[in-house]
Amino acid sequence: MTAASSPLFPPLEAWGVPRGGKLLVAGPCSAESPEQLLQTARGLSGSGITILRAGIWKPRTRPGHFEGKGTPALKWLVEAGRAIGVPVATEVAETRHVENCLKHGIDVLWVGARSTGNPFTVQAIADALRGVDVPVLVKNPVSPDIDLWIGAIERLQRAGIRRLVAVHRGFASSTKTVFRNAPLWRIPLDLRTRVPGIPLICDPSHICGSTRLLGAVAQEAMDLLFDGLMLEVHANPREALSDASQQLTPVEFTALLDGLLMSRPTLRTEEERAYFKTLRSRIDRIDSKIIELLGRRMAVARKFGVYKRRQGVSLFQPGRYEEILQSRVAEGAKVALEEEFVTRVYQHIHEEALRHQEVAGMTVEREGRAAGGRVRRTKYDK
Repeated sequence: MTAASSPLFPPLEAWGVPRGGKLLVAGPCSAESPEQLLQTARGLSGSGITILRAGIWKPRTRPGHFEGKGTPALKWLVEAGRAIGVPVATEVAETRHVENCLKHGIDVLWVGARSTGNPFTVQAIADALRGVDVPVLVKNPVSPDIDLWIGAIERLQRAGIRRLVAVHRGFASSTKTVFRNAPLWRIPLDLRTRVPGIPLICDPSHICGSTRLLGAVAQEAMDLLFDGLMLEVHANPREALSDASQQLTPVEFTALLDGLLMSRPTLRTEEERAYFKTLRSRIDRIDSKIIELLGRRMAVARKFGVYKRRQGVSLFQPGRYEEILQSRVAEGAKVALEEEFVTRVYQHIHEEALRHQEVAGMTVEREGRAAGGRVRRTKYDK
């Protein structure tokens, strides 16, 4: 049975989360020493975390930086988890990682963004886990490709892994934003629709790349009814050997959790329901106007398609496309719309307009052939 057709995944209680609670995964980016892990774990004790995390193997984008302590650090992580009575988790990217983790008693594994984007890597991990009942966290791929994310979940499911959680850690983007990795919230929300029942948690540390926006992103995840958070916490972030800028102290982590408003799935009072109904009606009316305007825009695009085909002009005009993007982004900025959002919207609109132009142009060509020759140009085509 594939993830996309699976009925329900085990509830969060199967992960040790109290009913109605959140799955909280926290710990340092990298395991650096037994002392560092133990100090961080003790700082997190009592904060309500579900799982203590730490990276053991840390291959970097470019060589020459700290790449983790490797297999010896697995023992340190297990001991730190036992010291505060919580299960521990680390990332695996190779068969030998899986084997070493199982040998040392690591409770939870996670598949990182780079691994999720490579079906060969995911399949190797799934094969190594076949027949083993171990929980696995699956981060989204670096690229905004939801099918790669679903594919990774399905491969692990087919290997017999039942306790699976999807982790939203943002996506690489060519557009400059305040985030290290763009949240693109529509993708994890779409995942929730296409993979019913899978728990979904957010990793604000990798979305933000710094601690400055962690609270805002974590709150957004709660507002969207995510099932938990995965955050990087270090006893002394300034001395961290990797990703120092995005790690909280244990005290800061607790303060962040205390400041979150956990959203309710339903509205309690008649007044709340009436207010939301009013807002939704407004959105419905605006959406109807947007659809009407898009239809009118495509009607104009079809006229362009007829004209271009008759004149032998290419459908795609790069200069005009760039002009549209620049002007629409500038207009969007005036009404607080992010550049990346406006760009994505107009990329889709442009693709649909080209499709309408092509269909209209082909229709003209067929009519011309049926008439026994080229379609005669009119004065409006000149």
